[in-house]
Amino acid sequence: MGWFTAPEYWLSRLVFQRALAGVYLVAFLTAALQFRPLLGERGMTPIPRLLARVPFRRAPSLFHLRYSDRLFAGCAWTGCAVSAALLAGADSRLPLGAAMALWLVPWALYLSIVNVGQTWYSFGWESLLLEVGFLAVFLGNDEVAPPVVVLFLLRWVLFRVEFGAGLIKIRGDACWRKLTCLDHHHETQPMPGPLSWFFHHLPKPLHRVEVAANHVTQLVVPVLLFTPQPIATAAAALMILTQLWLVLSGNFSWLNWITIVLALSAVRFPADAPDVPGPPVWFEAVVLALAALVAWLSRHPVTNMISPRQVMNRSFDPLHLVNTYGAFGSVSRVRHEVVVEGTLDENPREDSDWREYGFKGKPGDPRRWPRQFAPYHLRLDWLMWFAALSPGYAGPWFGAFVERLLENDRDTLRLLRHCPFPPGEPPRFVRARLFRYRYTTWRELRETGACWERTYVREFLPPTRLTTPVHRS
Repeated sequence: MGWFTAPEYWLSRLVFQRALAGVYLVAFLTAALQFRPLLGERGMTPIPRLLARVPFRRAPSLFHLRYSDRLFAGCAWTGCAVSAALLAGADSRLPLGAAMALWLVPWALYLSIVNVGQTWYSFGWESLLLEVGFLAVFLGNDEVAPPVVVLFLLRWVLFRVEFGAGLIKIRGDACWRKLTCLDHHHETQPMPGPLSWFFHHLPKPLHRVEVAANHVTQLVVPVLLFTPQPIATAAAALMILTQLWLVLSGNFSWLNWITIVLALSAVRFPADAPDVPGPPVWFEAVVLALAALVAWLSRHPVTNMISPRQVMNRSFDPLHLVNTYGAFGSVSRVRHEVVVEGTLDENPREDSDWREYGFKGKPGDPRRWPRQFAPYHLRLDWLMWFAALSPGYAGPWFGAFVERLLENDRDTLRLLRHCPFPPGEPPRFVRARLFRYRYTTWRELRETGACWERTYVREFLPPTRLTTPVHRS
């Protein structure tokens, strides 16, 4: 079947595979370094508690066989090692079947993590990595030319990512239709980056241009992915530029980066194709079966996209094979932050010595400039943003988080930038207060050196102590 492969995309496949391996590496590293205080046996939402009530068919995971923190760490670090091997090109040195099996390993490991990750892994980029990672298994290696069908399926994912995000905006918040959302978004986004303050202070007419360009990129350009070259390459390049703009404007984990990876698969690089033999019959059969499966599973995302009640970031099968995506269907006009403090006083009062905990990514100290963390994902910091939107988002984990602070739990404190209490002297009380944050003006920045101005709103959690006091040396 001469139509089955596209040799001219061999470099596109190579770039895509190495870039995807890099995203996998970041994802597994994030899991390895953060899982213990979030999901471990003594974590805020322990995995064993989830496994006791959720059957395998609803959340397929290797951890249904057995769970321990050591096993989770082993899976995460194994994922890092395999991802690094793929990044170095190990799949190119293996027979086709073995290369496919090697690409299947990080997908299976990360699926096992996501399906027990609970609220910490409820983001759309988790399902997106799994969907793209599964398709990568069938993209082949140097023994075969890239299969046209798989290249098309990757574009289908990219189309759903962009077009779904565009539809949810147009149908959602009126500010997207009025072109005014970016008057607020750079200030109220989950985790601002080092340039977000400057993006916020761009002239408002430029913000209108940004929103209009976003609508074009997400609602018009995706259709061009299915047109002949070089139009498809130009469409993919425009998406890459848009995503790089988003990378500069905030910290969105690896969402922008994996979208760029997807777009790279649609770019036809000017390079001579090497001579390779035709694909084996079994490979053709497997790829065609994959296409049939994706076509069948796509009915749910398509139905969701055309529905006036479109939802964002939904998986329709426990393997996360074909999902629906979207982002920022509504934009907050005001930024609230939960500020967590502790005191050593036996009888806490408003004038007690309350010391503030510092987070790595989320705003806290008004004078501390935001840092760049993406594509690394600070899961606790992201959930703190949701907690500030509504206490309901914090229900499953915030109480356990406060308890760990009262214990000076070492693993939990590693998630933070700064703990105001020495290791042997945990706080007697911890409280949380809600503040309104806004970016300072140019004049305020020059006068105070602070990029934020914050105003107390209300109590989020009253002073709380452990029922059983921690032993103090």
